[in-house]
Amino acid sequence: MEASTEYPGVTEGEGYAVGDLDDLGDGPGFRKVRKGLGVTAFGVNAIVLPAGIETGFHYHDSQEELYFVHRGTIEMEFGDGAVHELGEGGFARVDAATVRKVRNTGDVDAVYLCAGGKDGYVGRDGRVPEGEQQRVKALHDLSSEQSG
Repeated sequence: MEASTEYPGVTEGEGYAVGDLDDLGDGPGFRKVRKGLGVTAFGVNAIVLPAGIETGFHYHDSQEELYFVHRGTIEMEFGDGAVHELGEGGFARVDAATVRKVRNTGDVDAVYLCAGGKDGYVGRDGRVPEGEQQRVKALHDLSSEQSG
């Protein structure tokens, strides 16, 4: 394992990278998760948005986005005039061509993750290494109990 040269707080191993939000920068604005962790399959950034600040409207040519609120409260306004508040743990999926903007409606910095991609879901391609089947089954059973 070794630290990334551009992001010293990020540790890279064989087939993985781990880090913390603060390893990717400080202050408000974009934290380049894709670049910092070497993600190649989709775009992903964390955004630190100060209280009262909004991003301005934008849209994409081909990239659908998923937003996840990690900390704070944001309001998303869409091109059709709809406004939705998302608190910690909130999600929003937005089509590429849908106009949207984000506003921090809280009193502290909001932190949200935005992942974007195109060309669809690749399917469930997860596999379980030898000897782990029971652990994975137990977790699956727990999830089934929660939703049932």
